[in-house]
Amino acid sequence: MAALSLLLLLSLAHAPTIVLSLEVHYYRKSCPRAEIIVKQVVRRHFLRDPSVPAGLLRLHFHDCFVRGCDASVLLDSTADNVAEKEAAPNLTLRTFDVIDAAKAELEKVCSGVVSCADVLALAARDGVALSGGAAYALPTGRRDGNVSMASDVRLPSPYFSIQAAEAAFRNITLDLVDLTTLLGAHGVGFCHCGFVIDRLYNFQATTGLSDPRIDPAMLAALKQQCPPEVVLPSNVTEDPKILLNQATTSPPFLLDATFYRSLLNGKAVLQLDQDLAFTDVTSRLAARFVSNPKRFVRQFSKSMIKLGSVGVLTGGEGEIRLNCRRVNSKT
Repeated sequence: MAALSLLLLLSLAHAPTIVLSLEVHYYRKSCPRAEIIVKQVVRRHFLRDPSVPAGLLRLHFHDCFVRGCDASVLLDSTADNVAEKEAAPNLTLRTFDVIDAAKAELEKVCSGVVSCADVLALAARDGVALSGGAAYALPTGRRDGNVSMASDVRLPSPYFSIQAAEAAFRNITLDLVDLTTLLGAHGVGFCHCGFVIDRLYNFQATTGLSDPRIDPAMLAALKQQCPPEVVLPSNVTEDPKILLNQATTSPPFLLDATFYRSLLNGKAVLQLDQDLAFTDVTSRLAARFVSNPKRFVRQFSKSMIKLGSVGVLTGGEGEIRLNCRRVNSKT
C-alpha cells in the first residue's frame, strides 16, 4: 500500500510551491503538549500494528503531492463534491483513524489550535522514528485547506521511468536526491500484486516472459505470492498484498538501508525502484546508503522536512479544522 506513495503526479495547474514560513515548536506557547500528544497516539497504534508508520507515510505523501501539505486528503466527500480520498488511487489509503484519534485528543486540550495538516506531518515523523528512522525536528505552523477534489488526484504507473518520476518531483520543487531517498519508504511498505504482475508474466508486452532483471529466487517467490489467477488489478482493495522489501533480513516494516541493498542486488519489487540501480546518480546514492546506513537516516529526515514544506498554507490562509474530515461551519 505504500508502493505508490511518492508518485502522485501533479498537473501544472495545481503545482504547489515550498513556503518557508514554518517554525520548529510552533505550538510551544499555544499548545505545549501538542507534539507529545500526537506521538503518544501514534505509538499506541503502532504497538497494535507495526505497519501503521507505512500507512502514515503514504497518507502524508498523498496529501503533499496534491495541493501541498494542507490535509486535503483527510476531507470526506460531501453531497456536492467527491473528495480526494474517493479517487481510485486513494481507495487503499489507511490510518485515517490514527489522525482522528490524535486530533480528538488535541481538541480536548487546546481546541481549534493545532491544524490537521500538522497532525498528519507530525504523525508521519513519529512513524518514521518508530520504524528505525530519526525523530527529526519538524517545522510546524501549517493551516488546513478547504478544497479536496478527486479529479485533482492523478497516480502514474509504478513503471514510470526515473526521468518521468524526477520530473514529477521537480514539479513540486523536490529533486533526484529526494526521489531516491524517499523511495526508501518502500522498505516499510507493501503493495498489491496488480502493481507487479506485468513484471512477472508479461514484461513489456511479451507473452509469458518475466523482467530479466529480477533475481531468480525472488521471481519464484513473487510468482507464488501473486499467481495470475488471483490478481485483481480492477479491484485493488481485494488484490493480494506483498511486502515491498522481499529480501530484508530485518523485521518487516523497518526503515533502513536494506531496501537499497535489495535493489542493487536485483531484488526490488517495483520496476521504478529497480530502475534506481541503473542510472548513475541514483545507483551511486543507493550504494552510499548501503555503505553508510546513518547517511540514509539523515537524508531521509532532510527529504521528509522538504516534502512536508511543499505548498503549505500559513498565516491567515485556510483554517484550523475542528474535525479533520470536514471543513468548519461558515455559520
